[in-house]
Amino acid sequence: MSEPVFKVKAGSKEISIDEEVLSVLQRYVKTNMTLEELAQRLGLDGWEEAYEFLKNVPAWILWIQPTLWKTLKTMKSVKEEMG
Repeated sequence: MSEPVFKVKAGSKEISIDEEVLSVLQRYVKTNMTLEELAQRLGLDGWEEAYEFLKNVPAWILWIQPTLWKTLKTMKSVKEEMG
């Protein structure tokens, strides 16, 4: 399995952006999900850590579709295999 395409720091944790995390982030952006709920879904320690995580996530990641993210991961893996 290849390395994650993108990692984001939140406190002492480092979260790998994958399709599941991306789905949670998009739900946060498009609904009235609270920071507490976001923290719970991502396994973070409270709203403060969720807020720090969101500050460190580049805006383009919040709007990218999970299928495109999967394609980016596949392309990265192919590039690594080709050397």
